[in-house]
Amino acid sequence: MAGPLQGLRVIEMVGIGPCPFAAMMLADMGAEVIRVDKKAALDAVNPYPTLGTQYDVMARGRRTLALDLKQAAGRETLLQLVTRADVLLEGFRPGVMERLGLGPEALLARQPKLVMGRVTGWGQDGPLAYAAGHDINYVALSGMLHAMGRKDAPPAPPLNLVGDFGGGGMLLAFGVLAAVLEARSSGKGQVVDAAMTDGAALLGAMTYGLRAHGLWQDGREANLLDGGAPFYDSYACKDGKFVAVGAIEPQFYARLLALCGAHGPEFTGQWRRERWPELKEKFAALFATRTRDEWCRLLEGSDACFAPVLDMEEAPRHPHNAARHAFVEIAGVTQPAPAPRFSRTPAATPAAPGQAADPAAILADWGVAAAAIEALREGEVI
Repeated sequence: MAGPLQGLRVIEMVGIGPCPFAAMMLADMGAEVIRVDKKAALDAVNPYPTLGTQYDVMARGRRTLALDLKQAAGRETLLQLVTRADVLLEGFRPGVMERLGLGPEALLARQPKLVMGRVTGWGQDGPLAYAAGHDINYVALSGMLHAMGRKDAPPAPPLNLVGDFGGGGMLLAFGVLAAVLEARSSGKGQVVDAAMTDGAALLGAMTYGLRAHGLWQDGREANLLDGGAPFYDSYACKDGKFVAVGAIEPQFYARLLALCGAHGPEFTGQWRRERWPELKEKFAALFATRTRDEWCRLLEGSDACFAPVLDMEEAPRHPHNAARHAFVEIAGVTQPAPAPRFSRTPAATPAAPGQAADPAAILADWGVAAAAIEALREGEVI
């Protein structure tokens, strides 16, 4: 693999959601990531039909080792791999790794510089730490879900972007890299506790600041960035498709009006909040007069802060995304390309995800002796 993280060795305990997302980010940037899956899981009924296939995009760029951690030899094998690792990532409920005998004390005893990245919904401690949950629950507890959606409807789930991936996976990837940097100077590893509730709240740092300053109301669709402002929202077009407008600054708002031909006094008073409902109606009527493509020809690429609302079929084909190679095709599956971009150590196109690789090859690459590998095979540990 190419990329700025060449030489970083990572063990990923296979799970779903934020942990594989963080591992994907590290692998995309050139880290060598070995996925450790439960040996029995390969033959079990799979409730997530994309897992282990080319459609399991978050598994790209790394090999999978099926290991029976219920056997002492399996656990010992993992501990041997840890001696050669910089990072171990896991996303189980608190206590699961400890019950396997693979908690922080055991891992750091084998590799004192190891960074153990742990991602959960509620965190490693606290009253809710052991409760089940999903993205929507964690974002709800952060205060951010309450701010999302229309005023006449319940809060809208933001897919699972805010908790799982932004507040969980990206926070975990950032945290472990920060700890790796520190370990290289101190010689000591540590545990990184990445909680999606913490991460979702952190993503809301600016919003909390605005609210403390009296510039954000708790009601939905009542603020600058939540659909309350007429110049920061999406609108339906004549063909039923949508456009997104974000003309916050006065000069950009003026440019939007000029290009749209909205010269009348009914579009003035951008920052008079009492006029926002009326202005929204005016903009809704205006954008309904043309198709989305017609608005694109008029506004796209200007300082009107405009973009078409594309679906996932359209986005990879958009000229800007195509010019930047923002999407790649791997094993016939179109998916987002590695990001961000690096001028000197660019990332390579990741390899397609797949089922368990040759365990002997993986273990040999990580320093396990041939005789030990054969014993593991005979004992059905691998």
